[in-house]
Amino acid sequence: MDVDIKKDYGDTVDAKPSRTDRLSIFGKKKKNEWEGQPEGSSSNQYRIITPTFQYNIAYKKLGKCIIINNKNFAKETGMGIRNGTDKDAGDLQKCFRDIGFDVSIYNDLSCKKMKEILSEAANEDHSDAACFSCILLSHGDEGRIYGTDAYMAIKDLTSLFRGDKCQSLIGKPKLFFIQACRGSEFDDGIQTDSGSSIDTLEMDASPRYKIPVEADFLYAYSTVPGYYSWRNPGKGSWFVQSLCSVLNEHGKDLEILQILTLVNYKVARNYESQSDDPRFSRKKQVPCVVSMLTKELYFCKVEPPQQV
Repeated sequence: MDVDIKKDYGDTVDAKPSRTDRLSIFGKKKKNEWEGQPEGSSSNQYRIITPTFQYNIAYKKLGKCIIINNKNFAKETGMGIRNGTDKDAGDLQKCFRDIGFDVSIYNDLSCKKMKEILSEAANEDHSDAACFSCILLSHGDEGRIYGTDAYMAIKDLTSLFRGDKCQSLIGKPKLFFIQACRGSEFDDGIQTDSGSSIDTLEMDASPRYKIPVEADFLYAYSTVPGYYSWRNPGKGSWFVQSLCSVLNEHGKDLEILQILTLVNYKVARNYESQSDDPRFSRKKQVPCVVSMLTKELYFCKVEPPQQV
């Protein structure tokens, strides 16, 4: 529910600005800005990239990446062995290392141990790192992730890195990739072909400002709320294998949301379940990205094109 806060000064409306109002905010193009197409193009859809609109990655380290790979589960959980997850973990370790992360893999952790590992990471000094990444490979349900012994709320893990708890990551991106089911629904798919595009322009505030404790998080889920997430016992999960494929090809040149949009495309278009049981056959999946990032994130420095 939206809440209006009335004050005696400076109230404003939530009306949609006109195109003229939007463009007047930015004024003339500055010398340190560049657009993704040559001058003189007839299209008015462009991507503005300025240094202040990107997360700073000019740190000593790109950051830590923790992979929690849960394959085997206690009998009382009712969860089966996650065959194929070791391939996912190995492929993720390689591609995140290639990007520049310091990667650590932890196998078959209980709920208590998962929280201990991430609490320890959150309490570390990340002052010399540009960001933080965590990958959870396990069984799950909506809002929950399984340890080897039981389930716990995903938020119990991610909240350890909030701005009021992990101050050395304030203003830095905190990335969580979650390969797990989020329910028990099947996506039967539909025969169609549609797409959309959204162009956004934003400005940076003054260097002195407060930020929300939940800011600068990104959650990349393997599937949308309520649905199963598919994994091939021999080849790995649809989401992780697509993520690794895109990162290997574009991890050092595309922005993170561009990367994850390509992952969405690969999973949605290239995969369909196959099973002798018709109840499990010909099902589809699409990942889900929830972003509270406040700037664009590139894993390497992006330079404007040379003027000819």
